Amino acid sequence: MSKIVDTHKKIENAVVDSYKKIENTVVEGYKKVEDKFVDTFLKQDGETIEEAKARLQKDQKAREQEQKKYFKTTDEIQKEIKEKLSK
Repeated sequence: MSKIVDTHKKIENAVVDSYKKIENTVVEGYKKVEDKFVDTFLKQDGETIEEAKARLQKDQKAREQEQKKYFKTTDEIQKEIKEKLSK
C-alpha cells in the first residue's frame, strides 16, 4: 500500500510542477506582450511603461467612479421600488 501512495505522490508532484512551469511561462509571455503593447500604443512622452500602466489604472478607476453615477445595481433598483411601493 505504501508503494502505491508514494507513486501517486510522485505523480502528483510531477503534474503540479509541470502545471506551475506552464503557468509561469504563460504569465511571463503575457506580461511581455502587455508591456510591448503599452510601450508601443499607450505610453506618453517621457513616461516609463510602469508609469503608463499606473496612469491607465488610475484613469480606469476614475471612469468606473463616473459610471457609477449613471448606473444602478439590481439591489439599488429593488430598494427604490420597495420604497416607492411602501409609500
